[in-house]
Amino acid sequence: MSITITEKAAREVQRLIDGKPASEKLCLRLRVDGGGCSGFQHKLDLGVDTNPQLDALFESHGVSVVVDKRSLLFLDGATVDYHDELTRRGFRIDNPNAKSTCGCGNSFST
Repeated sequence: MSITITEKAAREVQRLIDGKPASEKLCLRLRVDGGGCSGFQHKLDLGVDTNPQLDALFESHGVSVVVDKRSLLFLDGATVDYHDELTRRGFRIDNPNAKSTCGCGNSFST
C-alpha cells in the first residue's frame, strides 16, 4: 500500500509542527471518516498518539505520517499535496479510490 506526500505538503506540515511546543513529537495523521455528502471524508490532523497494532507509520520528506490500517484500505495510491494559490489554499488529497465526490469536493464515495 502506498500514500504519497508531496514535498510541498511536507514543508507545510513541518511549518505547522514548528509552530507547536518543541516538547511534543508531532506527526501528520491521515484518516478516512464516515460522513459528508457522499459518505466518506478525508481528515488530516497533527497528533502525538500512535498505536502500532492499529496504525501504519512512515516517513516522507522528513515528516512522520500515521494512517490507521482501516483508512489504508481507502487511501492506497492517494497523494497529499498543498496548494497556496489565490483561488485555492490548503491541503488536497487526490484519491484514486474515490468513485465520485460531492460538489464541494470535501467528501467521496467508493
